[in-house]
Amino acid sequence: MDNEEHHYKFLDKIDSPDDLKKLSIDELYVLCDEIRDMLVKVVSQNGGHLSPNLGTVELTVALHYVYDLPRDSIVWDVGHQSYTHKILTGRRDKMTTIRKEGGLSGFPKRSESKYDSFNVGHSSTSISAAYGIARAKHLKKDTSKTIAVIGDGALTGGLAYEGLNNAGRSPCNFTVVLNDNKMSISRNVGSIAWYLTHIRIRPGYIKTKKIVEKILLHTPVIGNPIRKLLLSSKSQLRISVYRNTIFEDLGFVYYGPVDGHDLRSLIHAFNASKNVTQGVLIHVITKKGKGYCYAENDPKTYHGVGKFDIDTGEPVSSRKGYSAKFGEAMCDFASKDEKLCAITAAMTSGTGLTKFAEKYKERFFDVGIAEEHAVTFACGMAVQGMTPVFAVYSTFLQRSYDQIIHDAAQQKVHIVLAIDRAGIVGDDGETHQGVFDVAMLNAIPGVTVYSPCYFDELKIDLDRAIYHDSGVVAVRYPRGGEPYRPTGFKSKGLYTIYGDGKDAAIVTYGRLFAFAAQAKAILEEKNINITVIKLDCIRPIPEEALETAAKFSKVYFFEEGIEQGGIGQTFCFRLRDFGFSGSFELTAIKDKYVQQAAVEKALEKLGLDCTGMVNKLMWN
Repeated sequence: MDNEEHHYKFLDKIDSPDDLKKLSIDELYVLCDEIRDMLVKVVSQNGGHLSPNLGTVELTVALHYVYDLPRDSIVWDVGHQSYTHKILTGRRDKMTTIRKEGGLSGFPKRSESKYDSFNVGHSSTSISAAYGIARAKHLKKDTSKTIAVIGDGALTGGLAYEGLNNAGRSPCNFTVVLNDNKMSISRNVGSIAWYLTHIRIRPGYIKTKKIVEKILLHTPVIGNPIRKLLLSSKSQLRISVYRNTIFEDLGFVYYGPVDGHDLRSLIHAFNASKNVTQGVLIHVITKKGKGYCYAENDPKTYHGVGKFDIDTGEPVSSRKGYSAKFGEAMCDFASKDEKLCAITAAMTSGTGLTKFAEKYKERFFDVGIAEEHAVTFACGMAVQGMTPVFAVYSTFLQRSYDQIIHDAAQQKVHIVLAIDRAGIVGDDGETHQGVFDVAMLNAIPGVTVYSPCYFDELKIDLDRAIYHDSGVVAVRYPRGGEPYRPTGFKSKGLYTIYGDGKDAAIVTYGRLFAFAAQAKAILEEKNINITVIKLDCIRPIPEEALETAAKFSKVYFFEEGIEQGGIGQTFCFRLRDFGFSGSFELTAIKDKYVQQAAVEKALEKLGLDCTGMVNKLMWN
């Protein structure tokens, strides 16, 4: 964004929510247009979450207009809709740095601003976190407000209902804002989506309820007793008059549905909720992608995007990645196998399963944002003879750990975990890095894990996982396109010996093999001749690979994952069984979280790229 594009009539004057409160409602609408203009420009240059942010501009403006931040607390669910919040809370001039190394995070972070109440990045956490904040305030006699903003997609996650159940009928000054845009990333599915639609198509019932209550309260002698009788009764008369929502049954005062793009309605609803001394749920209807035609017409594609051309909406890069290749392989297998099923947790397009969902509707299951349920659901299918493949991002697999151990591995049922975005993912930062899945799965008895480097290996490993292995089998693959491939290279199976150098061995897996192959060529120019041992199956480690590595006096293991409990540590331990007496160097992600940066830059800083490998061998 150049300086000429950066001049806005009202937005340039907003350095805090206090500045916002000085504007009239009509001026706020102009401000919303200016915010949308900035959002489109920034995301087109940096990539990021576009549709969710465009859809919540008026909602965010109204929240900051009514509430007293940072004294009042807002907790954003997932946080991918918080760009407007950042703009309004003193970070406007830094928006061009969002998702870049050293810049603003794409999600709320307490260390970034006093206006960010809670760190987020994963779904369905806001109600529990915000209720904890509200409860603590109540104990301290703090009368400030606490607001959780959660989308209808996030409401498909079980944690959201645990929070609602706990917070209902609480004496705390606590408000839940349900941002209902009919979508999470892909279109919402299931009973909750149907239920919210049912509420949306009968918005007049709240008005009817208020009219009935007003009449009864103003009817002398018998009015109030009748009202109390109706509230306590389970009769059909009570249901006809009150027609409660699930939220009211849980103990919340329900307002809505409210037009999420009508500032006056939003401000009125938020002001009304401030005077209620119990849990309130405000149901807001918004349009995902609002204000940018391409995002409005295709909110799924523009949910999270890379750089794109504003005028055409076209992405700057359209290179096919592992997700697309996974989807193609699944369609190929499904065409010949009626037992093969695909499961996703609200990530149909992100995991490459769009075509599968269209071609094999009866065997495709989007369970909503419910990874725990997805794994146990898959296990139920497996015990009936089906072959379920659960496609999930590495960072979201973390939420289903108990189910993988208890429901899958201990029963030895055959399910396949297709782990997308494995390894460093880059600009989304620490909440989304896929660096824990290997260490997680490595600790579970009987689990098999594959980590291909190339597209053809991905399909081969899926074939092994689906048709040749038993129990829990994972195939993990990174985000993005295929890396460098040495001329004529072909995988030999569970592991591959590349080269015949005697000076040292590099052992690695996944896309790091591409860097190891490049490092080998550079080292040869310096008269250092090495062998690269490429692991395709990383759990269990092929014994032949261990036997080969044990013959070297120096072994260097490079791992794009957390060091504690990873494959590198296991490889080192197992080498002793094969008589290894040489030196072993492990380069992996040590005891820390990986911050946002381009994938290439992050790997460089971790010493996991070609240069890092060359330097490690040159100086040891």
